[in-house]
Amino acid sequence: MNSKQNHRWMEMTMGACYYPEHWDKKLWAEDLERMRDAGITVIRIAEFAWNKVEPEEGKFEFGFFDEFLDLCEEKSMKVIFGTPTATPPAWLTEKYPEVLNATKEGVLYRHGGRRHYNYNSPVYQRLSARIVEKEAEHYGKHPAITGWQIDNELNCEASEFYSEADSKAFRIFLREKYGTLDALNEAWGTVFWNQTYTDWEEVYVPRNVLNSGINPHQHLDYYRFLSDSTLKFCGMQAEIIRRYRKPGDFITTNGMFWNVDNHRMEKDCLDVYTYDSYPSFAFGLDRDPLTAEDLNDRKWTKNLNEVRSICPHFGIMEQQSGANGWTTRMEGPAPRPGQLTLWAMQSVAQGADFISFFRWRSCTIGTEIYWHGILDYDNRDNRKLAEVKDFYRKLKSIDAVCGAENTAAFALVKDYDNVWDTEVDAWHKRVAEKSEMEIFVASELCHTPYDIVYLQDDSELSDLSKYPVLIYPHPTIMDEKRAGLLKRYVENGGTLVIGCRSGYKDKNGRCVMMPQPGLLAEITGSDVRDFTFASPAEEKVWALCGEEKIEMPLFNDVPEPHDDSEAIAVYGNNYFAGKAAITEKTLGQGRAIHLGSTFSRKNVRWLFTYLGIREPFADFIDAPETLEVVMREKEDKKYLFVLNFQAEEVEFLLKKKMKLLYTEKTVHGRQSLPAYGTAVYEVM
Repeated sequence: MNSKQNHRWMEMTMGACYYPEHWDKKLWAEDLERMRDAGITVIRIAEFAWNKVEPEEGKFEFGFFDEFLDLCEEKSMKVIFGTPTATPPAWLTEKYPEVLNATKEGVLYRHGGRRHYNYNSPVYQRLSARIVEKEAEHYGKHPAITGWQIDNELNCEASEFYSEADSKAFRIFLREKYGTLDALNEAWGTVFWNQTYTDWEEVYVPRNVLNSGINPHQHLDYYRFLSDSTLKFCGMQAEIIRRYRKPGDFITTNGMFWNVDNHRMEKDCLDVYTYDSYPSFAFGLDRDPLTAEDLNDRKWTKNLNEVRSICPHFGIMEQQSGANGWTTRMEGPAPRPGQLTLWAMQSVAQGADFISFFRWRSCTIGTEIYWHGILDYDNRDNRKLAEVKDFYRKLKSIDAVCGAENTAAFALVKDYDNVWDTEVDAWHKRVAEKSEMEIFVASELCHTPYDIVYLQDDSELSDLSKYPVLIYPHPTIMDEKRAGLLKRYVENGGTLVIGCRSGYKDKNGRCVMMPQPGLLAEITGSDVRDFTFASPAEEKVWALCGEEKIEMPLFNDVPEPHDDSEAIAVYGNNYFAGKAAITEKTLGQGRAIHLGSTFSRKNVRWLFTYLGIREPFADFIDAPETLEVVMREKEDKKYLFVLNFQAEEVEFLLKKKMKLLYTEKTVHGRQSLPAYGTAVYEVM
């Protein structure tokens, strides 16, 4: 059996999503030829086409895709073949309704949409395994195939599951984790509100309870269970495909969605990870882009940072090429001239070496008729196709960047226990979401890029030590193993920054009877004796560091320093005025900082300056905040990406001689980018 392999693209590659079942066969050859002429060399197919292979239960027909794959080989087009399990056929859901997912009220989702199944139905597992095996066995050796996509967007549309099969699987999951009901009752604190269980059959996935008062410890385990179920379903398909694929053909899926440990999925199931990038979601018609403070489409870089943490050299399976929307929801404007290239180059700047546009031609049928592709319904050449061709020229001009590493000034630290706890705990969610977005905004405006590092069971010191600074905003849940790793990081010379609301829960989400920040206090040298949400009836809270006034928004810890630490800023107002607001402790060769609030773009700017990490590219470029500046490095070569998300020309200054890779010209000094323009330079 072929084992898991790590796949990397050897050159910048462009593709598109194509659905031969949507089009008259007379269009196939012309479509493939036009795609090749545009620079598209790879297409993704088949992820919604179960009926084309199994039109009736147990009856398999392979001729449709045989014909299409043979044509792809003839036209020198490579294919990523998708397994069809995201949309089970009508014969399946009608005969086996137990495969359907349900609402929390127990109402089944019915046939006609997508992703309406549940992972834990034994029937669905059996029939999914069979269709995947039949397809992999028959098509796996076809020379046109270069890769396999598992399902489509796992946990998109539905990321919570409430069928009877899910409750049965949840009980098995909990038995394996806790062993006994006594251990479960202790972990979940079921003495509260008389929830104690005396039989495993009394345990269900979360159900509707009065005032949404779901047990938070049960709820946290439920999210872990959802992830485990998703990974088992993905892993089952990957194991089958490996038995039949050709050497070198990769296995992927297109993420990144909720309630799943995407890092473990990539590590255990996939050869490479791909993402679906739609930056114009920032331009929904309920937004005013002139007053929005979230950077609009530029904020998609935040998602791409997250993807890069899963797979440093990822692909984009669906890159936006037109307006997106369904007949039932979502509306958005078409990409303006230049934005198609801008958004695709945004993906490349953050680590993508494969860009596949969604889709070749807008569909003329179904719910997604407004999810526009490169070509419109009329099938004529248009400005989007011309821009795709121009993007391909630019993409191939930067082939040397393929495989290059992203340069980061610091790392944002996360873990899945705390991510899932934000889904359970509204207090945690509010501070975590605000801080993470504000750290990103400050990073963008200050041209101080970061990586994201997830702490996992197998995390090692080397995963952290390559970063001079770690910001771990609100690690509410903490255990001894992670605290020990962070301590070693600081002792070895690193700088750790935490925010308010840290270290007061254990792995079950139970509050610990320790002074905050709990297990982190030994590292930070701080002791939180008072804490509060900011009151909207009072003046905004601020602190002083010397003469500098620092914003301390949303929530406030009062972190009194221990004897071995010091207050580097004190509160300037509110009932805790004069008390410590930010503390610092030297530990070994490093230091730890406790910021007694959430993070904001203003106090993060101050932190960047205080920590000496602000604008790491200042020796190369002087750029206004309106430009995104990213660097990728490879074999001692530095490649500088400059992206203009504005609808107007923007000027900047190159401080060193550089080669503009699009034209091979050497440039220096004052430069400009047109509206939505991009440039990639090799530093000379």
